[in-house]
Amino acid sequence: MHRLSCWALVACTGFALATVSRVTLAAVDHIEVLDRKPYQGGKVFPGVGAYETIHGRAWFKLDPDNKANARIVDLKYAPRDSEGQVEFSTEFVLLRPTKAVDSTLLYDVNNRGGQISGMLNFAIDPTRTPPFVDTGFLQRNGFTVLASAWQWDVKPEGPDDHPLVFTPPIATDHGRAITGKVANEFTVDKPSDTASFTGIDGRAYPLAIKDDPLAALTVRARPDDPRVPVQRSLWSFVPATDGQASTQLRMHDGFKPGLIYELTYTARDPYVVAAGVAGIRDLLSWFRAHPFEGAPARKRVLLFGASQTGRLIEQMLYDGFDLDEQQKLVFDGALSLVGGSGRGSFNHRFAFPTRAASLVLDRDYPTDLFPFTTAEEYDRVTGQTGSLLTRTRDAKGRSPKLFFVNKSTEFWGRSASLLQTLPDGSADVAADPNTRLYLFTGMQHLLTPDPTRGNTVNCSNPIDDLPSLRALLIDLDHWVRNEGMPPANAYPTLASGTLVSAARYRQLFPKGIGLIAPDNPFVPDRMDFGPRFTVQGIIDRLPPAHGQAYTVLVPVPDKDGTDSAGLRPVAVQVPLGTYTGWNQQSAASGFGWALDRFEGSFQPFARTEAERKSTGDPRPSLEARYCITRRIHRADAIDSEQGRRRA
Repeated sequence: MHRLSCWALVACTGFALATVSRVTLAAVDHIEVLDRKPYQGGKVFPGVGAYETIHGRAWFKLDPDNKANARIVDLKYAPRDSEGQVEFSTEFVLLRPTKAVDSTLLYDVNNRGGQISGMLNFAIDPTRTPPFVDTGFLQRNGFTVLASAWQWDVKPEGPDDHPLVFTPPIATDHGRAITGKVANEFTVDKPSDTASFTGIDGRAYPLAIKDDPLAALTVRARPDDPRVPVQRSLWSFVPATDGQASTQLRMHDGFKPGLIYELTYTARDPYVVAAGVAGIRDLLSWFRAHPFEGAPARKRVLLFGASQTGRLIEQMLYDGFDLDEQQKLVFDGALSLVGGSGRGSFNHRFAFPTRAASLVLDRDYPTDLFPFTTAEEYDRVTGQTGSLLTRTRDAKGRSPKLFFVNKSTEFWGRSASLLQTLPDGSADVAADPNTRLYLFTGMQHLLTPDPTRGNTVNCSNPIDDLPSLRALLIDLDHWVRNEGMPPANAYPTLASGTLVSAARYRQLFPKGIGLIAPDNPFVPDRMDFGPRFTVQGIIDRLPPAHGQAYTVLVPVPDKDGTDSAGLRPVAVQVPLGTYTGWNQQSAASGFGWALDRFEGSFQPFARTEAERKSTGDPRPSLEARYCITRRIHRADAIDSEQGRRRA
């Protein structure tokens, strides 16, 4: 283990009185290298060479008085060192070429404590278990990949799980504990006497009072139903065994599927959660300005995040965390994948970074907040104006180049239309010139290689998005290198007639194909969290007061039922069936009224015209589409002969 220091002193002189001020040239105080080893046993990648993995810890010192940190909620209440700085640390993993190459640093925003995800390297091989294989895409293209911890509410899933650790500072009121109400929604998959109230088996804020007799547990069938209190004597907290705060409850007559439970209690010791986000900012600032372990500083930095971490990128942009304490850009471009619209519970008092609103759960968390678009928009209901990018520009007016990539699922499950329409859905909002909006047509949230139905009514959508995703990453890298322009926006719009209401979608969707179109996408409400929330990030109203809903629109289906707009992969251009971004949960899940938050649907075409006519399917058969009558009949004959032999 060794340590690298990067503090500097700068003398500042006033008019009549000379003063000396200590100014950090980067908010990283020092870095410790904990482990270093060859990647994949020293495998050599053509044109790039071997890679190595470095595991380390970075120590940060944030200046609460610096304007770059002004939006970090509760930073001013965090403990300070003798120089008035707030100190914390985070673990990181760096995967890089061992020899000096012209390498773009790709920051992989990890989710729930994971290390480098490797998503961009994956390919699907259904003959393997697990079915993922590593293509070496990032290594073959010379990327340096960095990931670091930034979420506090993560704990190991098992003894062999070692998540990256981030321990943020705790806010106090001049040494006295700060308290406040927190809410935790959760469901169970099967009847159980105990349940984790953190939802994803994460961590919880500690109780202000042991076994809090005033803590409340409620139950309801749907998010908008009245909350029904559960008698306090019928449930209790299960003490934790790891020295942390309790994360489980025990119920006298057990927890049941199909119900939404919500635990509310008075917590203490709020973390300065956005310190983790600032840690990402400052780690990138350091790596693009300093040589590290024999390698030069990286000239170009990109961000990549998917789902929750895609929304984290949107939060960073909204809060101006693309600029460091010296107001310099820390990343040149970012690709946010399947984040939909909205941000997350990333920067307020008693925030839960792993929570995300869906049709069923967590709809009362501050995740779907105005503004949503990259150009300025106006909300006629509230009178507000704003843009995601208001705080992103440096002194020269530069801001990162951005790809927002969604799939069909995000229009049904994460209100993705709000990225480019007014909040009432009445008009399009043109994207910022440095932004591209893309829809991966007909794809679901993330690829599920298992072809079975699972907890959904329809078969899962099988389209692999990774080839398209890798192509876009290269496009973004070329864009920030000034080596070419990326593809134009490919997103459904009102002007093109490719964006409609869910009710209209249901009317247009083809009938008699074995799929029933839904009309209940996730629609967030305007919410009021109390008078201190907007400026101070403090929630005084829990649950929040719900106002008028935003207007959510969805892509128009084509004659087969697949979305008509966006970037259409080969599987959609030469289809074997209908591909949608929605899939109804099964009745067995307990939430048969809701769409699954991740899954899309696939409904194959009939193989022959005779088969199509027998079922009344209006979609042309494979035989009619591709003139494969002879091959189909031959396959039928082979199947018949094999069946005869088995008999």
